[in-house]
Amino acid sequence: MIDFFNTVAEQFLRNSLLELTAVVFAIAYLVLAVRENILCWYAASVSTIIFLYIFWDVRLYMESGLQVYYLAMAGFGWYQWRRANDGSTSLQISVWSTGQHVIALALIALLTLVSGYLLSAGTDAQLPYLDSFTTWASVVTTFMVARKVLENWIYWLVIDSISIYLYIDRELYFTSMLFAVYIVIIFFGWFSWSKTYRQNMQAPVT
Repeated sequence: MIDFFNTVAEQFLRNSLLELTAVVFAIAYLVLAVRENILCWYAASVSTIIFLYIFWDVRLYMESGLQVYYLAMAGFGWYQWRRANDGSTSLQISVWSTGQHVIALALIALLTLVSGYLLSAGTDAQLPYLDSFTTWASVVTTFMVARKVLENWIYWLVIDSISIYLYIDRELYFTSMLFAVYIVIIFFGWFSWSKTYRQNMQAPVT
């Protein structure tokens, strides 16, 4: 336990300000996403740029590459939500069919095996299969957020739980604590979006 706190203290002195900045904006992103506030995509962009550097520095290459995708999806999500806000299109919370989930999970599994093998065979990547799983699952789930698919919160619960172990292994303790906070916020997100979804389903068609 003493070693743990010593390591956290050393990391705080070394690069905590940068990581903590990313953590603050990442939490802001999720809280704003729960509230369906378009500002969430601005917060996501800032945290993504910082984490891209941090993950590359600790040799989580898939996680680092994922941040590039996150940045693009922040733009896509902002565009989708803005169009819904100004009435250009209708974007309400929806649910996926069983078939859509089967396709999504099969795609995640296949890409995890392929990239995990390539990373383990050809690079010095750490925990290549876990790194690959959280990356590809996050790719799919971020798209779900942009399209306001309700089940994204369930996907994030699994991803974030595994990510905590991944980041502790890489001694990214502030980031692992961020994901522990994420898990709490996920439940608020699920119940908030579920309530909105039920209200939309009960609203009379005009």
